[in-house]
Amino acid sequence: MSKADRTKQYIIEKTACIFNTKGYAGTSINDLIEATGLTKGSIYGNFENKDQVALAAFDYNFERLVLYIRSKMDAKETVVEKLLVYPETYRNFLTNPILISGCPVTNTSTEADDTHPLLRDKVEGAYNFWKNSLENHINNGISSGEIKSDLNINEFISVFISIMQGGILQAKVTKKMNSLNSSMDYLERYVLSIKK
Repeated sequence: MSKADRTKQYIIEKTACIFNTKGYAGTSINDLIEATGLTKGSIYGNFENKDQVALAAFDYNFERLVLYIRSKMDAKETVVEKLLVYPETYRNFLTNPILISGCPVTNTSTEADDTHPLLRDKVEGAYNFWKNSLENHINNGISSGEIKSDLNINEFISVFISIMQGGILQAKVTKKMNSLNSSMDYLERYVLSIKK
């Protein structure tokens, strides 16, 4: 990795949590300078503008989350156990180092839906990746006879994501875990209900 690439990676890693916590609009160049210890010129010498840093930070945050969930799933044997990794992970998002500043998909989607088309495209890509991953797991479960063959996969995935993201949003807004825990309890029952 070249020195320029190392500097870019350093900037991304140091600013990713800030963008995830404060959002695009709430993150200033001074936040980036303070987090990295670099000058404005050094940051913009490696990135064209704040947009480019924010897009790279989203990719970094999402990739970390994907790798974390994948590592947890790899330790599970059945498809249902793999799907239960999601409520297990998100139930503990306030203490999970990967999610301590919130889910990057939820955080970014609530800000970028109307105001930042490039970030919105990133979030849409993340949702599509997530949906495809869930669909692959469910199809594997149907093929192996673990999951009911008549399951409406699209409906299941839509409800699955809505329960999870809605629970996180409520917990963030209220600063209380009751609604999140109730949502994750329901999500666990919902996942178990598709077993054959």
